[in-house]
Amino acid sequence: MTNNVLPERIGVIGAGRMGAGIAHAFLLGGADVVVVESSDDAAAAGRERIEGSLAKSAERGQTQHGELSTATDRQALAGCGLIIEAVPEDADLKATVLGEVAGIAPDAMLGTNTSSLSVTDLARRLPKPEQVIGLHFFNPVPSSSLVEIVVAETTADELVTAAQGWVAAIGKTAVTVKDSPGFASSRLGVAIALEAMRMVDEGVASAQDIDSAMELGYRHPVGPLKTTDLVGLDVRLAIAEHLERELGPRFAPPQVLRDKVAAGHLGRKTGQGFYDWTSEA
Repeated sequence: MTNNVLPERIGVIGAGRMGAGIAHAFLLGGADVVVVESSDDAAAAGRERIEGSLAKSAERGQTQHGELSTATDRQALAGCGLIIEAVPEDADLKATVLGEVAGIAPDAMLGTNTSSLSVTDLARRLPKPEQVIGLHFFNPVPSSSLVEIVVAETTADELVTAAQGWVAAIGKTAVTVKDSPGFASSRLGVAIALEAMRMVDEGVASAQDIDSAMELGYRHPVGPLKTTDLVGLDVRLAIAEHLERELGPRFAPPQVLRDKVAAGHLGRKTGQGFYDWTSEA
């Protein structure tokens, strides 16, 4: 199966939950995908994660997809038309990774999966900033219908148009936003989640009842506290601290969030957050 909108070969750096989900989406769209990880063990785990996800898609009748390959050497990304980084939310790390990739595949379009960092600042640290765009996927990628396209000050107009086509080609819906702190989704999502945490801190209601109020009253598919557990409390804390620096004290992290992160209660990935996830471990 091929798709003439997508580049024939797409690179994804990082095979954690987000990177694997991004690879899955483009594979189902018909592109060949090479996933690069830092070690053989991580690459093998990433392949297992992606193949498991593809197997679930096959059960739903989605049996055709592009070819998956994994590697530990980023030279494997040479020849890719689009390369997306899905490494941890650290500006210096992302810039270093993208800078190395820009040397390996100088003609490739570069996407960053950041949920809050300035795409413009990242782009300006690279040789061809016009080739850089934000592609903010949502967790879990296979079942999420949204991709937030973040347009840096330097992003070429034709890249924005191409990115909108890529998102449509993988069966998702794009929202296009100007590069600004937290973009649209993280800024709004974190604002709601932080207020929910303050309510827990103040004893207004339980996490379950606060989430139920948003799910049943406002038709949110998942409440803000359970979403925080799924995203990771450490990730939410880092985003909140970034937004506090950029936008002011209304994004100051509540003490309950700091306490839980300090205790290692990071959500589903550690078995404990605002909810108990040990039965899913």
